[in-house]
Amino acid sequence: MANVEQKKYGLPILVVDDDEQQRLLLQMLLEREGYQVFRAADGKDALEIFEVNPEIRLVITDLEMPRMNGFELVRAIRKHQIRYAYIIVLTSVGDKQSLLKALSEGADDFLTKPAMEEELHLRIANGMRLLRQQSQDELILALAKLAEYRSDETGCHLERVQLYTKILAMDLADNCPELNITYIMAEEIAKVSPLHDIGKVAIPDYILHKPGKLTEEEFEIMKRHAMLGGSILEEIYLKTQSPYLQLAYEIAAYHHEKYDGTGYPSQLSGDDIPLGARIMALADVYDALASKRCYKSDMSHGVARDIIVKESGGHFDPKVVDAFLRQEDVWLTVHDKFQDNLVSEL
Repeated sequence: MANVEQKKYGLPILVVDDDEQQRLLLQMLLEREGYQVFRAADGKDALEIFEVNPEIRLVITDLEMPRMNGFELVRAIRKHQIRYAYIIVLTSVGDKQSLLKALSEGADDFLTKPAMEEELHLRIANGMRLLRQQSQDELILALAKLAEYRSDETGCHLERVQLYTKILAMDLADNCPELNITYIMAEEIAKVSPLHDIGKVAIPDYILHKPGKLTEEEFEIMKRHAMLGGSILEEIYLKTQSPYLQLAYEIAAYHHEKYDGTGYPSQLSGDDIPLGARIMALADVYDALASKRCYKSDMSHGVARDIIVKESGGHFDPKVVDAFLRQEDVWLTVHDKFQDNLVSEL
């Protein structure tokens, strides 16, 4: 096993180079900024260190090394599906072919040797931004799955709803400039849409899984999931100030509001309902209508479509309904591909 310097600093970084002076230089520059440094002299030792230290998410590696070179190391790390590591490769000046090969193998960025301190820290900062984004995405998925496991919505519900919201949001970005929705915002709405029912984690099982119609009292309890989900995500948003989580909060809290003001929990109407929630409302209702649940059979697309159109201006924002109709062919492709009985084919 290679020499490993393990000091209780911040972000762990694995430095891989057969040149001891280069390893020591990088270690000095990194530890001076408070990073925890692991060192290896070749790819084989580096892979062993990476495999037994799951906290390592950033790797800086040379390309030409004995036993296992940097290209092989990049390929081996990319086979680890459990976690993503940001990989920066060290290249010589003018060695464009090696750089292109490393990037094609899965490297994220590069540093020209000898590494300059300012450039080193800029490259690491880029990597940390990407890793933070991925961690946020992993949190969103984990929270969404938590709610899904407890509800009656199984199979590909989250996948369908995510794609439905993206279809609607992208169409609105193209066709409704007055809504001021950008492509980036459309992507963000879709990304956090799986969190719409996170509040169901607090609803009793006997209500979530009841095979028949809920009583009036049971329905009042079920309706709390919107307020509870909004509260959960609002609390996280206030601590992180993440724009993602602000959208997630709005969708979770208000996706059961109706355009005519008869929804819940706040009886908002029209444009007072956040746009993400208005988009989510249609996507969620359509999927509920067109999917089999423990208390109902599924409807055909045509029947579900007619209900959506009839509720334009009532339950749903007419602009969102128009987007649904414009994108009906794409919508049907998603509906057909992500059927719950075809999960194994995905």
